[in-house]
Amino acid sequence: MNLRMRPTSALTLLLVSLVCAAAFLWPFVTTSPAVLAHAHDAPWVFAALLGLLALVCLAEVTADGLDAKTVAVMGVLCAAGGGLRVLSAGTAGLEPMFFLLVMAGAVLGPGAGFVVGALALLTGGLLTGTIGPWVPFQMITAGWVALGAGLLPTARLGRLGRRGLLAVYGLLAGLGYGLVMNLWFWPFLATSMAPEGAGFVPGGDLATNAAHYATFYVLTSLGWDLPRGLLTAVLVWWAGPAVDRVLRRAVRRARFDASPTFVDRDVSVPQEAA
Repeated sequence: MNLRMRPTSALTLLLVSLVCAAAFLWPFVTTSPAVLAHAHDAPWVFAALLGLLALVCLAEVTADGLDAKTVAVMGVLCAAGGGLRVLSAGTAGLEPMFFLLVMAGAVLGPGAGFVVGALALLTGGLLTGTIGPWVPFQMITAGWVALGAGLLPTARLGRLGRRGLLAVYGLLAGLGYGLVMNLWFWPFLATSMAPEGAGFVPGGDLATNAAHYATFYVLTSLGWDLPRGLLTAVLVWWAGPAVDRVLRRAVRRARFDASPTFVDRDVSVPQEAA
């Protein structure tokens, strides 16, 4: 059980994801070397992302999917995710934070999950002091990890099936995070710094750049992303059920989707007490 996906929230998340995707993909539609740099666009991406996160929250509020209790749970998850990032800060690709993002997205849903993923990454960056032009792109990608978990059809599965699906997703999300994140710098990497046949070709056709990027990913990033995916999958399989129960209990007790109803009762005073 996760929070329902409202049409307003779905449309907002679609628009936000399209804008975020453009932040990664715009270098592929330009051939001017003068603009191929992150020197000035990262602060704008960061500012735009904060506005987009506020837009997602506003969509959830107007659709009655977000209230003070939900925000409190999200705040705890963001802080916990940031704390888990401190444990490794990406050492050898081992990042237990992604386990929590998968579980948060699966229980809270794609909208709240996207916000938790992005802000947990920002919290971890602040705690570890690793703030740079890569942070807004990391926030986007981490948000997508939690968003994807929220879109999984786990409600139709049994307990074991849900557990297995989330574990498989954790493995793929760990790989996908690195696959997407490399795009924030790969198009700007000097050809001399990339392995042969693995550099970005400005103005090149899609097939050429896709083949070069695949080579680059296998040679430089797969060795980091695979441990992240495996660790996430193992943690989801091993500790996921316990975390899932805790988050589900919080959702049920907070009753995020409940609508108050009022019933008239006979409050007349008994004759004996009159």
